[in-house]
Amino acid sequence: MTMQRVFVSGKVQRTGYRDWAVRKAQELGVKGWVRNLNDGRVELLVAGDESAVTAMAEACRQGSEHSRVEHVEALPADERAPMGFTKRFTA
Repeated sequence: MTMQRVFVSGKVQRTGYRDWAVRKAQELGVKGWVRNLNDGRVELLVAGDESAVTAMAEACRQGSEHSRVEHVEALPADERAPMGFTKRFTA
């Protein structure tokens, strides 16, 4: 199982980005979570098959209809694999 922590910056809060991420994750079959950060970014933890995790990180570059992504940073993560894909509160 591959796991990545993805940080997305730009106009990504109050745009439906987290709801979009949950739908996209379910479509791709990845597990993890998504949350807003106090600095205006969105953070995701994505786990699954390498190709699905890569596809999710790439999809984050587009985001929701109303978002405007400026930068995506995907880093390897080593955490306990989550169950399902959920939206979390702001951190």
